[in-house]
Amino acid sequence: MSMRFQHLAVILLCWSGAAFANPFETTLDNGLRVIVKEDRRAPTAVQMVWYRIGSMDEADGHSGVAHVLEHMMFKGTPTVGPGEFNKRVAAAGGRDNAFTSRDYTAYFQQIPKEKLAGMMQLEADRMRHLNVDAKEFQQEVKVVMEERRMRTEDNPQSKLFEQMNATAFQVHPYRRPIIGWMGDLEAMTAADAKAWYDAWYVPNNAYVVISGDVDHQEAFALAARYYGPLAARPLPPRRQEIEPRQEGPRRITVKAPAELPVLIMGYKAPVLRDIGQDTEPYALQMLAAVLDGHDAARFNKKLVREDKVAISAGIDYDSTARGPGMIYLSGSPASGKTVADLEAALRAEIDRVAREGVSAAELKRAKAQVVASEVYKLDSMFGQAMEIGMIEAVGLPYRQLDRMLEKLQAVSAADVQAVAAKYFNDDALTIGILDPQPLDGQSRRPAASSTHPPRH
Repeated sequence: MSMRFQHLAVILLCWSGAAFANPFETTLDNGLRVIVKEDRRAPTAVQMVWYRIGSMDEADGHSGVAHVLEHMMFKGTPTVGPGEFNKRVAAAGGRDNAFTSRDYTAYFQQIPKEKLAGMMQLEADRMRHLNVDAKEFQQEVKVVMEERRMRTEDNPQSKLFEQMNATAFQVHPYRRPIIGWMGDLEAMTAADAKAWYDAWYVPNNAYVVISGDVDHQEAFALAARYYGPLAARPLPPRRQEIEPRQEGPRRITVKAPAELPVLIMGYKAPVLRDIGQDTEPYALQMLAAVLDGHDAARFNKKLVREDKVAISAGIDYDSTARGPGMIYLSGSPASGKTVADLEAALRAEIDRVAREGVSAAELKRAKAQVVASEVYKLDSMFGQAMEIGMIEAVGLPYRQLDRMLEKLQAVSAADVQAVAAKYFNDDALTIGILDPQPLDGQSRRPAASSTHPPRH
């Protein structure tokens, strides 16, 4: 590893500690937490409102309601007309958006700092006074259905990933797509969305994160003024659905019009539950960086450039989630190769780490890459608010974000080798294969051949 990367890792780690040295926090009487990260580098501010509610909290038959309600949040209140929210943010010189995940739903505005009060007023208004108009709902749910068609049903890789999750998880609600199944969207009513809003969009199920050129005491006073009058309400009970232990490999094939076959191998894996005590999620992050963290990482170097078994190969792992974790290997085979060839090659690379470990040099480079990517997220006011909000959404304390970086730096080569040997077990494996079908009447390269049967 070059001295440049070593210095980068040290500098970024120190910078990150400074970045999280002084967040300020208060809790209003109604249970709303307000977290402020002061950053004077530019005269702007970011407000993010996070609700501890996502698609994993939906019931069977009602998938997609969390995301549809996110859309409805822009449809107005008695004092703000449909579509007026976005217009007011734009008129203030800002930008805004929202996003729904398995674990949370969040809304944000990035504006000149002097416009923060107006944004709080807008958010507080729709936290309690949203109009869920039946006509507006019918229009918006059609927008969501079209979004599903474009992003999933007309996207073969997205369709494969969706089907994989539905196979990998049999009980846990992560088996359902965030956007919802089409049948559930077609059956959804405005009353369903209103019930979701009434149950979960309350101050005691939310927290506000503000970053930027603001004084925390002034921000707290504004929050008390606008959010303080909103009444708390008891939250519905949340069922803890535990995914049973997988006891053997699962394999699915999805046929869809596409140019190339795709392979995804998903293994059950741990996620962070205790930032200070856990070790394996950090080691899995480093393993992912060694295999796929940069151009010279093992997958690209060995599978794509040297052996030419793949035109692409990657690994994806998120160490934070409210529910169970997965680590995914994926790729497309090169011309003349099959999905079975690629599967064998991916397995061989994992086995090589499990047997031989990783070198000190490649681990140092992986650490520099991981730490850099984590800290670069914090190089903007929006990034700082995002990191605080996302870590809180999965039940981890934002004040330990710098501790996470320290733990990443402490991962040893033996730690990486140990997780490679432990978690890539066929009993916890789900394999998804995209079998490409003709796009224009012309045959496409098959996903597998009879001379290379898929390995079980």
